[in-house]
Amino acid sequence: MATETYKVIAQRNPAAATLEDMYTVPASTEAVISSIIIANRSNATRSFRVSIAVAGAVDSDEQYIAYDTSLPGNGIQELTIGATLGPGDVIRVQASAADLSFNVFGTEIA
Repeated sequence: MATETYKVIAQRNPAAATLEDMYTVPASTEAVISSIIIANRSNATRSFRVSIAVAGAVDSDEQYIAYDTSLPGNGIQELTIGATLGPGDVIRVQASAADLSFNVFGTEIA
């Protein structure tokens, strides 16, 4: 019988202008991502990117669910997505500056 674990899937504060792996679905596991929250800890407007790479594929245009999305100073953006991910799928994030925080919430099914 599968075990479902509801949790904070990942938290990250990426370096500026660098696409980074945020979460990789473990082997023999599936994940349902309910939401991704991005918080701007600066008072200046920033931008961000979020992509989902099936089986850890190299970065390509079709993977993006947010691309250079503007985020006002001290603001938050919630992406309510309900994405279903399989083993080895990767969520990647990029921030225009190092003062954005990314949080992923959902369920792991093993």
